[in-house]
Amino acid sequence: MSINTQSNVPHLTTALTGPLLEIESHFLEHQAKIESWLRAQWHKTPAPFYASVDLRNAGFKLAPVDTNLFPAGFNNLNPAFMPLCITAIQAAVERVCPEAAGLMLLPERHTRNLFYLESVATLRDVLQSAGFVIRIGSLIEEQSEAMEMDLPSGRKLLLEPIERDGDVIRINDFEPCSIVLNNDLSGGQPAILENIKQPLLPPLKAGWHQRLKSQHFAEYRKVVKEFAEQIDIDPWLIDPVFRQCGEINFKKKEGEDCLARNVENCLSEIQKKYDEYGVDKRPFVIVKADAGTYGMGIMTVHDPDEIYELNRKQRTRMSSTKEGQVISKVIVQEGVYTFETWGATNAVAEPVVYMIDHFVVGGFYRVHTQRGPNENLNAPGMHFEPLAFAQPLNTPDASQDPDACPNRFYAYGVVARLALLAAAREIAS
Repeated sequence: MSINTQSNVPHLTTALTGPLLEIESHFLEHQAKIESWLRAQWHKTPAPFYASVDLRNAGFKLAPVDTNLFPAGFNNLNPAFMPLCITAIQAAVERVCPEAAGLMLLPERHTRNLFYLESVATLRDVLQSAGFVIRIGSLIEEQSEAMEMDLPSGRKLLLEPIERDGDVIRINDFEPCSIVLNNDLSGGQPAILENIKQPLLPPLKAGWHQRLKSQHFAEYRKVVKEFAEQIDIDPWLIDPVFRQCGEINFKKKEGEDCLARNVENCLSEIQKKYDEYGVDKRPFVIVKADAGTYGMGIMTVHDPDEIYELNRKQRTRMSSTKEGQVISKVIVQEGVYTFETWGATNAVAEPVVYMIDHFVVGGFYRVHTQRGPNENLNAPGMHFEPLAFAQPLNTPDASQDPDACPNRFYAYGVVARLALLAAAREIAS
């Protein structure tokens, strides 16, 4: 299998002589220690079933900005690396249910999103290729009959209503050993899944009805502190500054003072690190819902006064997220520039790394032609370019420059696995 990685890697437009090169060089020099330390951590705290991590590469900093424990987008992964996914799934399922023959896949409720349904179909295909019988269940309460959907790829999805029999979930006479949850539970915890005997992968407590981004990044900060001590690196280079505001109502303009104060504190802390590293950029923060995904309830802020100057449209956009959930808690997170660009138009890009169990299995670049290096790219108008890994992300090449493709990818894989470890500890707590 021959893969041209050079044609599938964005250009890093910032100078390649700054701290990021130092990060990558440092990771290469300490690879054995890094991998040994991570292996010990997975032994103590098993990884979640799967996850995706959004990264931002500023040239002077490489950090995660979001960790999703119910990832979509499997259809955007490079098909050449599906064998990695299959092997990782077999290991993950065997650890939870060694005798598993059949699995149930429970996706999101939105059946009109064809992009998402293509991801579900890809995930189903991978699970089947791993040697399991797969049925796709529905959490749509009003659905009483099987529904077959035709997808643009030519594939079909059969979505079947589920039923509960005591402490078991089944589809007719199909009783799965485990249930793969691909619904982030933003709308709440379905009663039908409570206290069942079948393992849920990931567990219910990992859903956005209970989990908070601020809790995740607090756990990530602890992980990074331990990791940084192992390899003697400044934690800030891979850890975004953040604060939380626990009571906010954008429509009623309640909690603005708290939010503005936290924005100011974050900007001040970031500026100090910029001064330390000679970064000639304007600090910014991202204010976003403390729970939920899909790029909703997010805004870029450069000055605390901007909080008081939001117009009606902006306040409405910041008032609710997926499934109409009201935003009352937000995280103020350090904005990490992305200086990676894609294609002839130099469209802004950011890497997204996918993991199954503790294995890195692929990823893609999220690309947006209408957004800048300080903006959220998870927005309408984005598209995806598969990462073409020449080898797994835990196999760097010390003979090449630190910023060469496999080594930059290795750095992505290290930081993504640190975020995965933080999520594992969240679930275990």
